[in-house]
Amino acid sequence: MTLSLRFEHSYAEQLHGLYVPWQAQDWPAPELLLLNTPLAQSLGLDAQALQSPEGVAMLAGHAFPDTARPIALAYAGHQFGGFSPQLGDGRALLLGEIIDPSGARHDLHLKGSGRTPFARGGDGRAVLGPVLREYLISEAMAQLGVPTTRALAACTTGDRVLRQFGLEPGAVLARTASSHLRIGTFQFIAARGDHQKLRALLDYAIARHDPDLAGDPDAALKFLSRVTDRQVRLVAQWMGLGFIHGVMNTDNTTISGETIDYGPCAFMDRYAPETVFSSIDQQGRYAYRNQPGIILWNIARLAEAILPLIDADESRAIARATEVIEAGRARYRDAWLEVFTRKLALPAPDAPLIEEMHALWAGQEVDFTSFFRALPHALAGAPEGLRALFRAPGQALEDWLPRYRAAAPDVAALAARNPLYIPRNHLVEDALAAASDDGDLQPFRKLLDRVQAPFTEVAGAERYASPAPRDAPSVVTFCGT
Repeated sequence: MTLSLRFEHSYAEQLHGLYVPWQAQDWPAPELLLLNTPLAQSLGLDAQALQSPEGVAMLAGHAFPDTARPIALAYAGHQFGGFSPQLGDGRALLLGEIIDPSGARHDLHLKGSGRTPFARGGDGRAVLGPVLREYLISEAMAQLGVPTTRALAACTTGDRVLRQFGLEPGAVLARTASSHLRIGTFQFIAARGDHQKLRALLDYAIARHDPDLAGDPDAALKFLSRVTDRQVRLVAQWMGLGFIHGVMNTDNTTISGETIDYGPCAFMDRYAPETVFSSIDQQGRYAYRNQPGIILWNIARLAEAILPLIDADESRAIARATEVIEAGRARYRDAWLEVFTRKLALPAPDAPLIEEMHALWAGQEVDFTSFFRALPHALAGAPEGLRALFRAPGQALEDWLPRYRAAAPDVAALAARNPLYIPRNHLVEDALAAASDDGDLQPFRKLLDRVQAPFTEVAGAERYASPAPRDAPSVVTFCGT
């Protein structure tokens, strides 16, 4: 089976100075571990050809078809609040863009393909655990209806890579995205003061994500508003799932509103707004409760980058951009209420009821996911399972339940709107350890099967819906570099 893949290269052709042409590292023994066949088919790709030697070589970054033009993308970014004027793809390459059968454009991007000029001292490699984590969690997010990059394939490279726990199997992730444009992409150009290139970047981003704004005299401001709307809705969805990204730097904040870069990320088990999973987030900057504020902070950095395009008068540009950001706070509040209104299957938003629900959880170590799945039983007159989720259920819960019932929730819709299976941390860690340490992919595949059908209960799969034991050690996640 011969691999025939036609790439387009609008980014490389239109955004000179925002990338470096580069080649991947040559691997000793690339091997395909996982192929996302449904995703491949939706992109119009031949899944069998992707499993051929030529296909595996491309997915691993070992060798590319003639139509690929691998480039390492340049961008800047605020990392934990500090600005770096040059970051970029230190261990990744964009091979090009695929046009799917519907006409939509998708980037095909490799992570862990070797050092690039942006590597900043890193080895440019990835290891199997973090590659599998991104594959698993991005697929879970896709099935949960959250905008996200997608994992197309995971390959091993045949080498061993030194990380904090010793030598680990090398790996490469092939992922797709509607684009890899980030807030940090705009910051890269703004930091260099090149207004012509900044305008070209804005025009490109608009053509790719907001084509109806092309030619609009207020395109920059409206673009800022669109990005704000996409991002606050995205973060509201994260909050509704207990998802913690872990590294919400501006270089990890997309223009498209897709979740990107699943490094030190995890789903919160027991409700605790201060929860942090990242080994590098020592101050809790990106804790669960801080995500809404951080996304608006990031949007403000985008506004700063494109100020000259919003208005030639700087003071007027600042005032207009500030209005968009302030409106974003209200938009986030509306999106958050919409998410929890849906989760509770209410006929209309009920802010006091939703806020009281969050207050119920305080200090109770309630399993976030299980709470919503227990609601139908509680409403049917069997609240024991719901009570059992609380460390010390009290009168506040007994008072809240009748108020919730009186709000006329659609009980039949609760199970369809709230997942039973998420990538629970203890299961993820066990699956990644089995794959990395023993070469056993079966635990990973079984967990992947469950999170790819998150709402449908499967007989005999109770362990995938069960919280970790209360005495289980806290999970710490790493970025993989």
